Amino acid sequence: QNRYNLRKRTGGAVDSDAAPSEPVIDAASPKKADSSSTDYKSGTNWVHAGGIEANPYLFVLLVVSPFLSLLLAYATGGDIINNDWRVTYPLTEMLPACTSDVSACVSNTLSAGMSVVPTMEGAKFVLTFMTVALVLERFLPGKIEVGPETATGHVPRYVDNGVAHCFVYSVLFFLGSNLGPCGESSEQLLPVLGDVFEKVGVCDLYTPYNFGIMYDVFESSLSFLNIFGIFFCMFLTFKGLCFPSTQDSGSSGSWVKDYLWGTELYPRVFGLDLKRFINCRFSMTYWQLAGFSFCYRSYVLHGNVMDWGLFFSALSQYLYLVKFFFWEMGYMRSIDIIVDRAGYEIQWGCLVWVPAVYTFHSRFLVQHPSGLSYAAALALFVLSMAGVALNYAADRERDVFRATKGQCKVWGSKPRYITAKYTIVDPKTGKATQKTSLLLASGFWGMARHFQYFFELTAAYSWCFLANPMENGVLVMFYALFLTGLLVDRSKRDTEKCQLKYGKYYDEYCELVPYKIVPGIY
Repeated sequence: QNRYNLRKRTGGAVDSDAAPSEPVIDAASPKKADSSSTDYKSGTNWVHAGGIEANPYLFVLLVVSPFLSLLLAYATGGDIINNDWRVTYPLTEMLPACTSDVSACVSNTLSAGMSVVPTMEGAKFVLTFMTVALVLERFLPGKIEVGPETATGHVPRYVDNGVAHCFVYSVLFFLGSNLGPCGESSEQLLPVLGDVFEKVGVCDLYTPYNFGIMYDVFESSLSFLNIFGIFFCMFLTFKGLCFPSTQDSGSSGSWVKDYLWGTELYPRVFGLDLKRFINCRFSMTYWQLAGFSFCYRSYVLHGNVMDWGLFFSALSQYLYLVKFFFWEMGYMRSIDIIVDRAGYEIQWGCLVWVPAVYTFHSRFLVQHPSGLSYAAALALFVLSMAGVALNYAADRERDVFRATKGQCKVWGSKPRYITAKYTIVDPKTGKATQKTSLLLASGFWGMARHFQYFFELTAAYSWCFLANPMENGVLVMFYALFLTGLLVDRSKRDTEKCQLKYGKYYDEYCELVPYKIVPGIY
C-alpha cells in the first residue's frame, strides 16, 4: 500500500502530506538494488541532495558537535563541582572570565572536553543496552506495517512492536537494578516480589546494578558512543555505495556530503532496519529511562531529598516517549526516515546528540537541584502534559483522516483537503506512475502546516523551565532553544520537499494554510 503520509518526529520532526490513495503495489518482495543503475536524483526522494549542510548555522553546529557533546557531558558531571566552572552563571561569570583570558579559556575548555574519555564500564553499559534492545526488536511480536512508497517504488516493512518494547524494556531496567527484587532489602521497591525471586533462585544469576547507573557512567558511555558513532557512519557510507539494500541510494559525488547526509535511505543488515533500531530502539529508549535514573541519583546524592523539578521533568518526558512508541509507525513516515538518509546527521545524532542534549536539562539537576516547590513543579508538569496531549491529538486527527481516506469529520465538520498528484519513476525501466495524496487543511492542520510543533515546543520549554533557569542559568534552556531552531529549519525543508513533489497542488494547499508553525505569526 502507498501510505505516503509524512509524519511528525519526536524530539524534532516534520509532518507534511496527509492521507493518500492506496494503489496496489508489490510490497511483499522489494527488488534488490542495483547500484550501477541507481540514479542519484531519483534516490533522493523528492529533496535536494543533502541535509542540514545547506543551513550554515546548523552545519557549523554539526562540525563541532562531537566535541560539544563531550563538553555538555563534562558540564553535568561530578568533577564540575570541584573546579572554577560556574555553569549556573554562564553569562555573568563564565563568559567575562573567558574573554578576559582567552588563551586560558581555550586551554581549559579543551582540557575539559578531552577529559571525557571512554572506559570499559561505559562501553559495557552501551553494548548491553543495545543488546537488550536488539533481542526485544527480534522477538517481540507485532503487526506488519508498511511505510510510504519512495520515488523509486520501494515500500519499507516494519514489525509494529514499539509499545511492547517500551514497557518490556522499562520493566527489565527496573528488575535488573538495586530497586528491583534482587537488590538490598532496604532498597527494594517491591519486597514481596523480592522474596519470590529469592526463593526461585533468580537472584543467584546476576548482580543488580545501581538504578542511577545512567548518570554514573554517562561521561564514559557518551565518549564511547561518540567514537562508535563516527565509525558506524563510515560503515553506513561504504554500505550504501557498495551494498545498498534498496535503490534509494547512491553518491552525491562528494565524500563529505555522502558521509554527513548518507548514501542510503533504508539500510538493513540481516533484516534489521538500522535506522529504526538506532533512532527509536536505542535513542528514544535511552532518553526515556535516563530521567528517572538521574532522578534517583539526585535523590541519593542529596540525602534522600526529592527534587520535584527533576521528578516531574522525568515523569513528563517518560510519558511523552510512551506516546512516541504508541505513534512509532507515524515516525516511520517522518522526514528522519523517508527523506534523511542514514548518515552522520541522523545516525550519529541519535547515538550521541540525543543522549547529550535531550537529557541535558535533567542531567544538570543532579548536581544543581532545581529548588522548585512541589506546587510550582506540578504546574509546569501540567503545562508540559498539555503540550504532549495536544501534540498527540494533532497526530491522531490526521491518522484518522488518512485511515478513512478523508471520509470522516474533523472538529465536527467535513474536512477540507487538497487532492494532490505526484509521480514515481522506476529507475530501472523508466516507467512513470501517477499517484495521489490528500493534504488535510482542517482542524489543527488548517491552523498551521506544522501546528504540532508548537505543542512539542510547549513541552520542551516546560521541561527546561523545570530545571529552573532563574537559579541554574540559561544553559538548561539549551535543548529547547536547539529544538526551536531545528523545527524551524525542518519546516522550511519540508516545504521545499512538498513543492518539489506536489508542485501546483502544494501551492494551493499553502494558500489554504499559509502559516508554518504558529497561526498568525509564522
